[in-house]
Amino acid sequence: MKTLLRADKCLAFIALMISCFAIVGCQFFPESTFELASESRLPKWVALPPGLARSDASVTMSYYVKPWGRTATFKIRTTQGKTLATVYGKLRGSAPLQLKNPPSGFDPGYPSYEVITANGIIEIIEHRKMEPIFYMTDDPVVWKEIMGVLPPAGGPR
Repeated sequence: MKTLLRADKCLAFIALMISCFAIVGCQFFPESTFELASESRLPKWVALPPGLARSDASVTMSYYVKPWGRTATFKIRTTQGKTLATVYGKLRGSAPLQLKNPPSGFDPGYPSYEVITANGIIEIIEHRKMEPIFYMTDDPVVWKEIMGVLPPAGGPR
């Protein structure tokens, strides 16, 4: 009888652990990871140290799905692989956005957009096709439709 009670406690503990992992487990593993296109500007929340140019840095973005919402983590590195910064952002909504009248020449579902706020700054990420590349967009048409305003002053860097 004692063995049966121990087995029940053990199974209850295992069930509890599986439940906890199911609730928070996805927050530790990225849903997907992308590299900023070399021809794209840096996000406005990224400031390179003096002496470094855009061509000296790369940005990797990973999306995470957590019980309290979607997030993105940006890793900024030199071309030699030294990490310069890690920036955390919050995504708006529960899914990528699309324009009501998307431009021609794209696969169905693209381009898609993500509105991300990091360090109090809002940016719009553009995914042009199913590939591990993303772009920063300042397109006034995109900003007007998605945000209801034109892109903030300051333009590309």
